[in-house]
Amino acid sequence: MSKVFYEKYIVDNEDTLLNYLRKVNTKNSKNNYKTYLSKDMVKVNNNIITKHDFNLKKGDVIEIKNNYIINKKYNVKIEIIYEDEDMIVINKPSGLLSISTDKEKNKTAYSIIRDYLIKNNKNNKIFVVHRLDKDTSGVIIYAKNLKTKSLLQNLWDKNVIEKEYTAIIEGKMEEDKGTIKSYLIENNEGFVHSTKNRAIGRYAQTNYEVLKTNKKYQMLKVNIKTGRKNQIRVHLSELGYPIVGDKKYGSKIDPIKRLCLHSRKIVLISPINKRKMTFECKVPFNMRSML
Repeated sequence: MSKVFYEKYIVDNEDTLLNYLRKVNTKNSKNNYKTYLSKDMVKVNNNIITKHDFNLKKGDVIEIKNNYIINKKYNVKIEIIYEDEDMIVINKPSGLLSISTDKEKNKTAYSIIRDYLIKNNKNNKIFVVHRLDKDTSGVIIYAKNLKTKSLLQNLWDKNVIEKEYTAIIEGKMEEDKGTIKSYLIENNEGFVHSTKNRAIGRYAQTNYEVLKTNKKYQMLKVNIKTGRKNQIRVHLSELGYPIVGDKKYGSKIDPIKRLCLHSRKIVLISPINKRKMTFECKVPFNMRSML
């Protein structure tokens, strides 16, 4: 398990960024700092800086953080998007379970993050707030204490302002924007589908907007007003445009060997401090490269 590190400096004289860093920490090489800059790991006054000749002023605050956990046992790399005393937010890779199942107990985002937290402090804990499908990547939030878990879960529908996904679909939508509404139900085999029987189905609403198009695919921005199991996958499939790589719901192609669905952003009002918080991560390169 790699160690996530954090450095903080308050600038005491004007200089360029790379020169200043080399002066205050001679243990790191020039190339190390250039790598940190290229990987968006350096912030000045809370703004990501990538230019080594950025001009610093006295009083500027420099922060450097290696925000990845690498688990060599399972060959998994997890990006930490945000962490404080109450929660930890990660970018979950596709193919990794959010939590354990009867078949898999250890190779999960929950277990890897738990081990990371315990390694830093044996008294640290982690609690599930919500989850993503195994093959969906992107933003997922875990609580670090029971109070935060309860507040986040109990006020989830009220406090979550936005849940944005990126999806790549087969075919071409007739409309560039639209809303899909239905009542969803799950059968005994774990397959979710829409039903006209509102008494047994759960209401689901999916809003979409086309971002990019080529001859084979379209990239969509998707916002969901509800969080039903497999909601986006079902709605797009039933509309006739399955998500690429989603064999369960009708996709016949799998060019990058993954479900092309990514949880890109969650915006919420923190139930702890009432601040608006935005957690987001880039769409994976292999998805972006398709269009």
